[in-house]
Amino acid sequence: MALNIIDLIKGQLGPALVSQAASQLGESESGISKAISGLLPAIVGGLANNADKPGILDAITSAGSSGMLGNLLGGSSNNSLITTVLTSIFGDKISGLVNAISSFSGISSSSSSSLLNMVTGATLGSVGKYATDNNLGASGITNLLHDQKGIVSSLLPAGLSLASLGLGNVFGGNDAVKVTSYDQPKVEVNRAGETHVTSTPDNNEGGSIWKWLLPLLLLALAAWFLWKQCNKPADQTVVTTTDSTAVPTDSSAMMNDTAVVTGTKEVTDIDLNGTPIKGYANGMEATMINFLKSDGYKNAADDSALKDTWYSFDNVNFKMNSATELEAGSEGQLQNLAAILKAYPEAKIKVGGYTDNVGDAAVNKTISQKRADFIKGQLSKLGVASQVVEAKGYGSEFATVPATASDAERAVDRKMAVRFTK
Repeated sequence: MALNIIDLIKGQLGPALVSQAASQLGESESGISKAISGLLPAIVGGLANNADKPGILDAITSAGSSGMLGNLLGGSSNNSLITTVLTSIFGDKISGLVNAISSFSGISSSSSSSLLNMVTGATLGSVGKYATDNNLGASGITNLLHDQKGIVSSLLPAGLSLASLGLGNVFGGNDAVKVTSYDQPKVEVNRAGETHVTSTPDNNEGGSIWKWLLPLLLLALAAWFLWKQCNKPADQTVVTTTDSTAVPTDSSAMMNDTAVVTGTKEVTDIDLNGTPIKGYANGMEATMINFLKSDGYKNAADDSALKDTWYSFDNVNFKMNSATELEAGSEGQLQNLAAILKAYPEAKIKVGGYTDNVGDAAVNKTISQKRADFIKGQLSKLGVASQVVEAKGYGSEFATVPATASDAERAVDRKMAVRFTK
């Protein structure tokens, strides 16, 4: 399957950058996210349809080593490389594209123009870095871009089309291309990198067949999915992480404050003083309970004996761009943690939030603090308020992976965790 380079680019356009852009441009975060969701496929489509131009290839090669990804907001507004590429792929359609995105997202035209430069910079930098990391020459880059053709009509969010952007003739396609309504694509893709789009059939004889055949296929698919779910073994679970600051499925060490949870991903019954709770074998719950049963907490003289051991959540995930909404299924592990604290009422904990190195450090710290506060609040609602003594957001302070690394590589730095305290 051909690589979808939009997945590479979305890793550079996470919640921290969205929040920073919103603050700098004086716009809402939802408006910024909506604008980016329309700009990104248009820009990638423009590059794909101009992949044979030497200027495009030179720009991508130069961007890969220019450090462009390290300063997307501050370094893209007057970048001659970005200006040259936009002119090459859109020509006199740039102002129309800017205005269409402005109208669609509800942000000003000047903000839309700034985001056009920023997203173009992220695109050139991401593709350039990928080409460098994989030793792609000019032909390799051209082939990679050619593989992206057709993504514009499939990834544009509901409410946008090539015609509405004024780009139908630029891409050599049908100005009347429409996109069936679906949930607006997020700036930060889920880690599986999957995008599901329902296409609108052509209004011809073949389309009339699909009017009755497609519903039947969908019903069959739904029945198969339900059958699979009902017959799934009880010891399996599916952990979905969709947010850039969600806890990675592999619990990992945090610099300075060291996490110790590194479990297999087998769901099992964990004994909590005679009461079984569901959790991962050797995961957060099991490790915390073992520590408490061994009297490790009781024998700790003071906080200094506890401060270096953190336990990463392995099934608590926030929705994208949110510090107050959890993904479905996250509540179970919070309920488990509350049960553990109730079983050991003398134990107290501290909540910590961490992000990767992408975006502004101050914004990252603010986001992580809000999320840590939210976790503390949820635990308080579960009846253990007196045992959750502090919530602190560390942001990217202890991140170890460079901002230019892939989203998967940076996942090690993104987590929510707790530690015992006195």
